[in-house]
Amino acid sequence: MKIKVFSWLLSAAVLTSCSGFEVNEQTREELDIFPDYKGVTVPYNIAPLNFMTDCFAKGKVKVEASDGSALVCRMRNGKVCFPVRKWRALLESAKGATLTVTVMDNDSKAYEPFEISVAEEPVDRYIAYRLIDPGYVLWNEMGIYQRDLESFRQRAVVENRDLDHACVNCHSFADRDPEAMVFHARTTAHGGTYVTVDGRFEKLDTKTPQTISALVYPSWHTSRRYIAFSVNETKQSFHVSDPYKIEVYDMRSDVVVYDVNERILVTDEALFSGSAFETFPSFSKDGSKLFYCSADSLLMPTSYRDLKYSLCSIEFNEEDASFGKVDTLVRAGEESVTMPRMSPDASYMLYTSSEYGNFTVWHKDADLALIDLTTGERIDVGPWNSDDADSWHSWSGNSRWVVFSTRRIDGSHTRLYLGYLGKDGKVGKAFLLPQKDPEHNMRLMKSYNIPEFVQGKISSKGYAVRNSREVYKVEFTGDFKSSSPDASTGASVNTVN
Repeated sequence: MKIKVFSWLLSAAVLTSCSGFEVNEQTREELDIFPDYKGVTVPYNIAPLNFMTDCFAKGKVKVEASDGSALVCRMRNGKVCFPVRKWRALLESAKGATLTVTVMDNDSKAYEPFEISVAEEPVDRYIAYRLIDPGYVLWNEMGIYQRDLESFRQRAVVENRDLDHACVNCHSFADRDPEAMVFHARTTAHGGTYVTVDGRFEKLDTKTPQTISALVYPSWHTSRRYIAFSVNETKQSFHVSDPYKIEVYDMRSDVVVYDVNERILVTDEALFSGSAFETFPSFSKDGSKLFYCSADSLLMPTSYRDLKYSLCSIEFNEEDASFGKVDTLVRAGEESVTMPRMSPDASYMLYTSSEYGNFTVWHKDADLALIDLTTGERIDVGPWNSDDADSWHSWSGNSRWVVFSTRRIDGSHTRLYLGYLGKDGKVGKAFLLPQKDPEHNMRLMKSYNIPEFVQGKISSKGYAVRNSREVYKVEFTGDFKSSSPDASTGASVNTVN
């Protein structure tokens, strides 16, 4: 009986919040809102775009589709929060069309309407990300979480408070499969690389005598038998007067490929060279190539501003895990290339471009860059970029949506934005990940890190990590020497985990 009464009250509340919309005065004055959802392009299965204004506390908002269907909601405390079911029904009816949003204050004065375009293609329902303190120094409280984009539900995948406050990081999925996952834990007894594939959950010790470090940035091969990783000696420095307060860079780095079945590491001289820094590996969608970023090794950290990375590829044969011809797609010059990601339909290459270096999440000039692989031409993605750092991106399965991190709101905390790429190659204005409370992104003191699209729900990993007893030692194969230590000066800096 109590449940029925509660349900009736909830329905009544929704009906009350969505009443009539009568305008006494229509102005051409534009209203400032946060988040800025004016002129954005969204998928039809996205959660409500709740927003706020500090111009007045009470009013009404009408969202109207071209077929006349509309959703009217009250604004309270300067915030409008749309009911999920009615929002979903409205967007479903507006696929491929445009919504018109009109905001009216409590005196029935309506401001200049704005539009929201609704794409015909959906976005993958889930994303996974890490929440971390923005300085990348503290890891007392952090975790990997999953968000349902069709609602506001967030659930923990693994939290470091359950792992003696180990640093958990670098999660990745095979073709967005929630149960083909790899991630790392650092600095405690739980430290190791954890791989879930084909129903197996394994803890790996991946540091070998031949490699610089344990495995770092991962990328799955389409066969799921291989995972490419970088191995890096990474440092960070702090500046007092430089606009870039934190500078993160590699002293040395190489690329290796892990054989999941044999638990061995394989590589090639082109990926494991003392004369170059190789990092950010990324397999092509058919598995025949491994993309990576490469820069001539320089004296670090003295020459960190001169370090520029090219985008390269090397042929890969999955039958015997051998490598072939090397090619350069984007040669370092006016830009430095990092984080290459091919679209699932193999039509585009998305990467982060900056003046120098490879840890572009802290570079204000960092922007997303997109190449049409069928023509070789650069596509203008200005509607995605900002005046602050835009980096670390992931493709949805239909190649129509990207999620990326950006510091555009306050310059300190990374937030997640989604951008649309049409079949015609044109992009839509990116929009901030919707939250139930539109003030959430102004109050959250954590940064979103490494957003990745996922096809389904990820099972909790905390219990499995805590109870991992057997550790599998990874072996290095081949007659290779690690990157020359002569590339570093041994300067006193802090290590980044």
